[in-house]
Amino acid sequence: MTLLIIAYLGGALTILSPCILPILPFVFARAGQPFVRSTLPMLVGMAATFALVATLAAVGGSWAVHANEYGRLAAIILLAVFGVSLLSPRVASVVTRPVVDLGNRLLNASGKPGTVPTVASSLVLGVATGLLWAPCAGPILGLVLTGAALQGANLETTVLLAAYAAGAATSLAVALIVGGKVFAGMKRSLGVSERIRQVLGAAVLAGVAVIALGLDTGLLARLSYASTASFEQAVLDRLHSKPATGSPSETASNGMMAATADTARPFRSDLPVEGRAPSLDGAVEWLNSAPLTTEQLRGKVVLVDFWTYSCINCIRTVPYVRAWAEKYKDQGLVVIGVHAPEFAFEKKIDNVKKAVGDFKIGYPVAIDNDYKIWRAFENSYWPAQYLIDAKGQIRYHHFGEGNYKQSEQAIQDLLREAGSEMAATASVVPDAKGAEISPDLSNVRSGETYLGYKRATNFASRETLRADAARDYSIEEPSLNEWGLSGTWTVGAEQATLSQPDGSIAYRFSARDLHLVLGSGAAGKPVRFKVTIDGKAPGTDHGADIDADGNGTVTATKLYQLVRQAGDIEARNFEIRFLDPGVEAYAFTFG
Repeated sequence: MTLLIIAYLGGALTILSPCILPILPFVFARAGQPFVRSTLPMLVGMAATFALVATLAAVGGSWAVHANEYGRLAAIILLAVFGVSLLSPRVASVVTRPVVDLGNRLLNASGKPGTVPTVASSLVLGVATGLLWAPCAGPILGLVLTGAALQGANLETTVLLAAYAAGAATSLAVALIVGGKVFAGMKRSLGVSERIRQVLGAAVLAGVAVIALGLDTGLLARLSYASTASFEQAVLDRLHSKPATGSPSETASNGMMAATADTARPFRSDLPVEGRAPSLDGAVEWLNSAPLTTEQLRGKVVLVDFWTYSCINCIRTVPYVRAWAEKYKDQGLVVIGVHAPEFAFEKKIDNVKKAVGDFKIGYPVAIDNDYKIWRAFENSYWPAQYLIDAKGQIRYHHFGEGNYKQSEQAIQDLLREAGSEMAATASVVPDAKGAEISPDLSNVRSGETYLGYKRATNFASRETLRADAARDYSIEEPSLNEWGLSGTWTVGAEQATLSQPDGSIAYRFSARDLHLVLGSGAAGKPVRFKVTIDGKAPGTDHGADIDADGNGTVTATKLYQLVRQAGDIEARNFEIRFLDPGVEAYAFTFG
């Protein structure tokens, strides 16, 4: 029920986002029409279609992508006809003559003088709008889609997506009711109903043009990258919790003050009990340790860290987790890294072993390829930390980066509660290097971007993206937060693979750091590449995995830091050109 509420509220917040703009002309074209026969069926059709298509997109593979492409084309045509009918009923009758039934329904839906919109016609327009609507994937929608990707197709995924769409439909209905009253007042006082109808028709056609040209995912995303993410994260923080005897905590108590208040009593942290720690069974393999059980760990304070090795947020958290494991191991702290893969290549145990070695991780790591531990903790985030006390109870959690001082204070609290007489010490300051260094959040205007068709957005090559088939692509100069391919590429669900040498990827970004997850493909041969920034060698702006001339080599499937701007942060044109074929490109991240 909690997730349903979160999804519904996340959908309702889309009314504040630029992502809603492309469909507003179609919705407000219903202003002044009967709500039950016109507006409600349209919103129901929109919500139901979005929930169905989003479910297929999350779990269905390439056939669902193709189906949605055809549905999108049909929707653009249908809504273009609707816009023309608003401008001129006479033109509409000519355009729709070959399909009289559909034409008549669209004329009714258009608000032609003397006709009444039908439920069926409004529902058809709602279905078309639902095929076009692609809201910003903020934290809440990301939570739902991540669950779909990890758990597969199920009724829960569809219900959550329907709740998200219902939230958006509710906020649109409220806006339409208010807008309808404004429109009615204009009609009564000014007598310009015909002009209003024509203006709406022009707005609908403009919306169709924007969507057909792809500006709904390019221009609108650039208007506000952050969109409603901060609002959605606040909703998650308020509502996401586990059954507990107290409220979940992301901030620790000041244990030193409590301990000195009454030295005669055993120290008791005021961190709330969030529930019993679930089982650690289900890992396909353990690294750096034999398999551990909750029974073996009783009496210890345990930090469970969910991570995956190509995730930039996890990479930046690793130095702190590594430092805590070393600093507090003699005080009774056991750190367990649970590696839950995001991409298929992260399921390869040899890849994880190499990453564990590269990150100098010495604490136990459970390889959770089947997500059994992930599901047992009801987790939804990378990274995520759960702190378990000596009695086997979860007492603290934190999702994402940051809150390092509070997390370390919670560790100290629970160690003292377990009987440790450790002295108060300053928080760790790990020696982070390369991609491990914390992001420059004040200057980040670009966000995580996937190159596989399953989650690709803001694609700006001249050619449309073709799933699972080799195609020649080209691009001139992308706009901010757009990317494109040049050369012969095969775009799969998770990655884009270069079929011929001398292919490139371009991205216009604005952030201090640019990272790209790359692999050398099935052949496993090294792939040479060269990076340019604004058409020149990066010089002092080069990342940790290339030199000042921009030269680098893909030797393993992992995250590569390619840019770290040394001076003032500004929007730059990034290009990476691969001299050899076979490279696999997965995702851009920034910091």
